[in-house]
Amino acid sequence: MLAAVSVAVTVPLRLVGVPSAGLFAALVVGIGLALANLAPKAVPRKIGIAAQGVLGVYIGTMVSRDALGALGPHWMVVLTVALATLLISVAAGALLGLRRDVSPLTGSLAMVAGGASGLVAIARELGADDRVVAVVQYLRVALVTASMPIVVTLIYRAERTHHAGPVGQSGSTPWYLSVLVLVVLVLAGATVGRWIRLPGAGLLGPLALTVVLQLSGIPFDLSVPAVLVEVGYLIIGWQAGVAFTRESLRAVGRTLPAALALIVVLTVATAGLGVLLAHVAGLTPLEGYLATSPGGVYAVLATAVETGSNVTFVIAAQVVRILLMLFAAPFLAKGIRALSERRGRRPAPSGGR
Repeated sequence: MLAAVSVAVTVPLRLVGVPSAGLFAALVVGIGLALANLAPKAVPRKIGIAAQGVLGVYIGTMVSRDALGALGPHWMVVLTVALATLLISVAAGALLGLRRDVSPLTGSLAMVAGGASGLVAIARELGADDRVVAVVQYLRVALVTASMPIVVTLIYRAERTHHAGPVGQSGSTPWYLSVLVLVVLVLAGATVGRWIRLPGAGLLGPLALTVVLQLSGIPFDLSVPAVLVEVGYLIIGWQAGVAFTRESLRAVGRTLPAALALIVVLTVATAGLGVLLAHVAGLTPLEGYLATSPGGVYAVLATAVETGSNVTFVIAAQVVRILLMLFAAPFLAKGIRALSERRGRRPAPSGGR
């Protein structure tokens, strides 16, 4: 029932262009069935780790030598802007963590501006409440994506100069070879990640190996089959959704007004960073805005194509932001947990249980 209803909800959401439609559908359906006592108690841990690995490889395929090379001499300012975005996210998360029903760790991961699906996937493993993280992260992506056409049209006065086709992968490598390499990357990445005690090893291990493969120059066009990506989204959404109770749903609802206000502040602050980046790197104001947008990377890419912007620079800057957020978040979590324990306030257990 959980799978069938989730797929049925995913299809129309994809048709209207909802980002990460499978994750959103699985989250909503999981919540509904959990509240009706019709959902499984939990998603098996091994299945969840496998989904993390698929998403890690999928995110890693966004990286390419040509795209990162487009940053040229401006890579330092792009990295600085990404670090500033991380600091703003942490500050916003700290403010959200002041609420009695949100721990500092959960607040920080919920407000990190990048890699929403990846952060939701590893939130529980890091000790945060993945229900709050999932709802707030998706709220950020949805708000940024929905507001982008309005901002681009009314503030930047941009007009469409190109027709944007569907954003996706078009690899020439046979699908069965891609699947074989995917399995190897997931198993090897998760194993090595656990061996070196990498936080969020199920996601970050495969992600790191995929980035190395992409930058190595090996002539292999890796692409993750779309059906596996959608299954990964569904599993990650189910992990958070089936853990909801009526009490936790009310708690998340009380958190949303504060989270919404902080997301607006985060969006405005990153737009300011976009002005700085445009000035230093010789970009147009619109390109600076798109390069620093705190979410909706596929909407960013489509908008860049439609408006004739510097697509390679914009997507390279976005990839740097996402990778920084995903790799920094687990270590940030460890630091927050240590600081909380030192102050005598332990973070809430995973899932609030």
